[in-house]
Amino acid sequence: MKKEVKDTIINDLGAKLKEYPHFYLVDVTGLNAEATSNLRRKCFKNDIKMVVVKNKLLHKAFEASEIDFEPLYPALKGNTAVLFAQVANVPAKLLKEYKKEGIPALKGAYAEEGIYMGADQLDTLSSIKSKEEVIAEIVSLLQSPAKNVISALQSGANTIHGVLKTLGERPE
Repeated sequence: MKKEVKDTIINDLGAKLKEYPHFYLVDVTGLNAEATSNLRRKCFKNDIKMVVVKNKLLHKAFEASEIDFEPLYPALKGNTAVLFAQVANVPAKLLKEYKKEGIPALKGAYAEEGIYMGADQLDTLSSIKSKEEVIAEIVSLLQSPAKNVISALQSGANTIHGVLKTLGERPE
């Protein structure tokens, strides 16, 4: 492979590292063409960008990045595919479907600004909530007391209205 092609690939990987806030390193050793194609289709349906890369080129892209990915360097062995995603837990949920077969296996991940190493981290990664989910939970918790007050006021108003209506309809 020519140096210009390698530089282009490294720059492309660097752009993807900036574009996508989360990525998973996956061992695809043992996947045949049909299984790889099925995995790519599932990734596409879940808005995951799957890229099979050479470990040395990914290593150089990591080095050129502003983020320190050094803890992920030991995972760069064998056949590696990178799953880029906008939502941290989506690739983990996809990989859990394949967990029974053991292929593809999780090598490492960078999700929610944290580094996770090894296939045993799959359950942890799948339970991570996205920032949007956490914000939604906080908003609902903040709204809950206000909803209770409004509900109490409305029920009190309905009670007063009922009493006044009954008093108004009563013969004198």
